[in-house]
Amino acid sequence: MPLIDDITPLLITYDEIQNIERTLAKLAWARRIVVIDSGSTDGTLEVLARTPGVEVHHRTFDSFAGQCNFGLEAVTTDWVLSMDADYELSDALVAELCALRPTEGQAGFRARFVYCIHGRPLRGSLYPPRTVLYRVAGARYENEGHGHRLRRDGTVTDLKAPIYHDDRKPLARWLRSQLGYAAREAAHLLSASRASLSRADRIRLMGWPAPMLVFLYVLIAKGALLDGPAGWFYAFQRLLAEVLLALELLDRRLAGRPSRSG
Repeated sequence: MPLIDDITPLLITYDEIQNIERTLAKLAWARRIVVIDSGSTDGTLEVLARTPGVEVHHRTFDSFAGQCNFGLEAVTTDWVLSMDADYELSDALVAELCALRPTEGQAGFRARFVYCIHGRPLRGSLYPPRTVLYRVAGARYENEGHGHRLRRDGTVTDLKAPIYHDDRKPLARWLRSQLGYAAREAAHLLSASRASLSRADRIRLMGWPAPMLVFLYVLIAKGALLDGPAGWFYAFQRLLAEVLLALELLDRRLAGRPSRSG
């Protein structure tokens, strides 16, 4: 059996009407798509219902790891393709999936991302590569800060073609999400041992340097300055995200100090 016939895409959704049709269009090759939805009311469920092969499971959101682990239990193939609802597989990646012939010891494959702002690809971003295609047996997600991380043993290699990250939900939705992300990330940074944190996270833990450093890094090192309005938009997004995290860290530190009496 070709590997692509033994892959089940797994999507996590919540009010993704601006993205879901583009994501599903690049998964037309899949015999079955498992979706874990946490209460969409914007038309996402209607789009999913009319898409062949889609199987929707409903679960109240508690964490990304919880949603993903719940979804893995519904996957019956040996391999799963872990997708966010704002991912679009490139045509080159679909072709690469068709040609994949993993060895017995191959546990998974890692993909890089091209970040897009309203369909405009950026030269670079802070979005890291992640293991998106892997064997289901032994796979487990754990929460880490505002995100989640896949835990599994075995060899993971890089795919050549990219995935497009193109979230077109309204800016107000992004802002609301960032407030929650900042709270979870601050809790993680403050509770983790300093030795376990990366250099970047230790700078973020300090609070004040990170926003401007990230802004300049995105503009200059990642080339956003050359991407026109879309690049500036992304740079300001990352600046604001770091400002919210710095404020959350400062707020928690101040709340934990004794106040002046009298």
